Amino acid sequence: QVQLVESGGGLVQPGGSLRLSCAASGISFSVYDMAWYRQAPGKDRELIASITSGGHTNYADSVKGRFTISKDNALNTETLQMNSLQPEDTADYYCNAQFLTRIYWGQGTRVTVSS
Repeated sequence: QVQLVESGGGLVQPGGSLRLSCAASGISFSVYDMAWYRQAPGKDRELIASITSGGHTNYADSVKGRFTISKDNALNTETLQMNSLQPEDTADYYCNAQFLTRIYWGQGTRVTVSS
């Protein structure tokens, strides 16, 4: 059974930082491309950061320079370090794993940026 379990969300003040984690089980983690998506209230889900099985990263313009994605194949864990958070970063954040036609999602973790 495949599971992606996110953690690390919460309430943070503008300018603050959070670190999201995604623990994967039931997949050969090292061969999967991993990503983080987010969905703000009333908006579509958007891709914000991705990392290939080979370690190549890509970021949406909205988070470039502030967020860092990484993956640890030994721990089967993907992380998203989020710095300089702003109210517009408020959203539900989802972990995504993809290998060929296999796509898996986590249940999401909520990030709220507010003073």
